[in-house]
Amino acid sequence: MSRKIVGLTVRDVRFPTSLEQHGSDAMHTDPDYSAAYVVLDSDCGLRGFGLTFTLGKGTEIVVSAIEALAGLVVGKCLQEIVGDFRGFYRLLTSDGQMRWLGPEKGVIHLATAAVLNAVWDLWARAEGKPLWKLLVDMDPKTLVSCIDFRYITDVLTEEEALKLLMNAQEGKQQREAEMLSEGYPAYTTSCAWIGYSDQQLRQLCTDALASGWTKFKVKVGADLQDDTRRCGLVRQMIGPDNILMIDANQRWDVDEAISWVKSLAQFKPLWIEEPTSPDDILGHAAISKALAPLGIGVASGEQCHNRVMFKQFLQASALQFIQIDSCRLASVNENLAVLLMAHKFRVPVCPHAGGVGLCELVQHLILFDYICVSASLNNRMCEYVDHLHEHFTSPVMIRDAHYMPPKDPGYSCEMLETSVQRHHFPDGDVWKRLLKK
Repeated sequence: MSRKIVGLTVRDVRFPTSLEQHGSDAMHTDPDYSAAYVVLDSDCGLRGFGLTFTLGKGTEIVVSAIEALAGLVVGKCLQEIVGDFRGFYRLLTSDGQMRWLGPEKGVIHLATAAVLNAVWDLWARAEGKPLWKLLVDMDPKTLVSCIDFRYITDVLTEEEALKLLMNAQEGKQQREAEMLSEGYPAYTTSCAWIGYSDQQLRQLCTDALASGWTKFKVKVGADLQDDTRRCGLVRQMIGPDNILMIDANQRWDVDEAISWVKSLAQFKPLWIEEPTSPDDILGHAAISKALAPLGIGVASGEQCHNRVMFKQFLQASALQFIQIDSCRLASVNENLAVLLMAHKFRVPVCPHAGGVGLCELVQHLILFDYICVSASLNNRMCEYVDHLHEHFTSPVMIRDAHYMPPKDPGYSCEMLETSVQRHHFPDGDVWKRLLKK
């Protein structure tokens, strides 16, 4: 069966999370968690689902970019794509005219991620496997053939990548069994959004502790006095032995970041996340060096444009924790490159998730990383946010603060059609009602 892709549709789906301050941080005070949602139709009836994450306004721009890419995928057979996935990746990212809009960054890269996520979902469904299992079962040579090594060969060659994957073959079955039994460790960001009241924060921490959570992240960066109070409150709630992280979402200049975090060091954070501009590699390096004596690492990556920037962050020793994102980078293909580079540099990967659909997507990548690349859980955990999972046909499963491996075929980002219709912007029922006010 050819499984020829005969159609691509994309819709602007938005959830009004800003109404209750869900997702609020020092830079993004009123996010409406949203997605440019892609569906690929094939001639055999099989469909692939993909998305890229946004915060509301501007989703229509990503939708337009996806529509501009549609002609590069519609008409192709799935086997033609996956038989030369590196070539197809290059096709999407190297169009002679559209490449000018990036290259490989910004809105056009978000659009590329959505299209490729749908292709990977289609492939996994065609094989009858969840995406993580498709990757785990894949021959290392086939895995490496999916990666575009252009611009990163000074750090990681194709031959090195293959060797890293071959070296990790030992113990792979045991690690897979461990994940199926125990799951992958997670941390929660849901307790301490910057717009939450102290009362709400206390209640959410109490509930999370009762559910087995031991790792908590607090949003900081708007006001030092407020941060000191809120971090103190969370540390008091979770006790001295549980793990605390702080996240400034790019709020500070370099020197300001160092000074601010030193003031919060009394609360023993494991890391400060996105302390400054996500593009400032040398700034992150300076912050990392200044905070190292305090035992505080620097984490970033959710808004890192591409594998080239991750390469430079690693070369500059600018991050102690790498945070991949399943929609900021160009899907599985580019994330594979970053996972392998991080492993070579011995930097743990702790993915960004949350949003809408990000938890569903990134769980597959981190399961693969442990089973087939890093073989380590030391200082590794995956972010979890408890919003909007009810809108997916295969929502994430959390047990004892661990991601349990998905069992349904695909990449877990198919949304319920009823949810898509109700939250379609601007003519879904939810938005018709809100926009009238």
